[in-house]
Amino acid sequence: MSTERRASETGDDWSFETRSVQAGRASGSLPDPAGERPGGLGRPVSPGIQTASAFAFDRLDDLDRAFDDPRAGYVYARHGGPTADAFAAAVAALEGAPGAVAFASGMAAINAVLLAAGVRPGEAVVAAGDLYGATLTLLRDHFAASGVRLQLVDVADVAAAGAAVEALRPRVVFVETVSNPLLRLADVPALAALARRAGATLIVDNTFASPALYRPLAGGAHAVVHSATKYLGGHGDLVAGVVAAEASLLEPLRTQARIGGATLGAFDAWLALRGLRTLALRMERHCANAAGVATHLSGLRRVGRVYYPGLTSHPQHALAARLFEGRGYGGMVSFSIRDAGAGEVARFMDALRLFVPAPTMGDVYSLALAPARSSHRGLPPEARRALGIGDDLVRLSVGVEGLPDLLADLDQALAR
Repeated sequence: MSTERRASETGDDWSFETRSVQAGRASGSLPDPAGERPGGLGRPVSPGIQTASAFAFDRLDDLDRAFDDPRAGYVYARHGGPTADAFAAAVAALEGAPGAVAFASGMAAINAVLLAAGVRPGEAVVAAGDLYGATLTLLRDHFAASGVRLQLVDVADVAAAGAAVEALRPRVVFVETVSNPLLRLADVPALAALARRAGATLIVDNTFASPALYRPLAGGAHAVVHSATKYLGGHGDLVAGVVAAEASLLEPLRTQARIGGATLGAFDAWLALRGLRTLALRMERHCANAAGVATHLSGLRRVGRVYYPGLTSHPQHALAARLFEGRGYGGMVSFSIRDAGAGEVARFMDALRLFVPAPTMGDVYSLALAPARSSHRGLPPEARRALGIGDDLVRLSVGVEGLPDLLADLDQALAR
């Protein structure tokens, strides 16, 4: 069923905090998986889970109509279901999009939006050179190996990125609002203007920022992708992806979900929908704690460089301030351990007590990983070095625990 909604139903006159709560509730404007009592009095205050794999019809003509028009009703869970659509509709409301489509993972969402945007052999893609490792692997080993012309650029250099877009006239420009793991920012409005002049589709992975900090569609992007496993879900108990996009991309996205089979299951969709209700609260604490961690690390002799957009030492601090408009600078902090190799970093990671060494981010609890051995392990060592990802680099996903406890944990691990 379609997740497209009227502007009057999205609560655009509400604050983001209010919308993040209300978009995750069952209401007349969202698909209600639980339904109402037969008498019609009362309805659930939160959406339920609809696990049916198929949907029955009293008349064959109605089934035909539902097959032809997804907005007419549900047919088969691979084509979409009420719980996943409720989650997608909520994300669309938070991102300011006319609609969204949910997927079984963030990578499934990225693959689908590239195909929905028309990336085929012979077409060109201009992408940020420091994307998430799995995204780079997808672009290089799947799309480029199949005949797609791939050009990686430093999106922090808008002039260089613009020259590549002008020369290649790509089908897609793909960037991250905040990159993984070095926390470089994309000037989305500037890149959107370049892409639109060249007839390209700008796709922005907004996972690190979340709509609590930035909405790329408002900056001119055509589509926004999330690994909802991270901040949108927020509790480390689901795997999901979602794409919020302009209206012209919604039907191609639904086709990719239906044909590719990477639709989001009902249980993960329900968990993600529940997580959205506390997104604004969680992001406020994530940002405050991360700023405290970054400031503390900056003053330690054992620490080399600290990467955090909220520090005035960050080369794009002014851009971050312009994009995020005082809402915070995110919950991610990366730093290098001075004069450390892989062995020293391993000892630091093993000594952590509160920070959990795990290959993910965006959870309520704090996490740590070594990008060279996790998120970017699929890249050759020379490619990692070219990106600035050395064996001495540590990435922190700062959770919502007490800040003094987090600082003490980092201090004792560094002392070892």
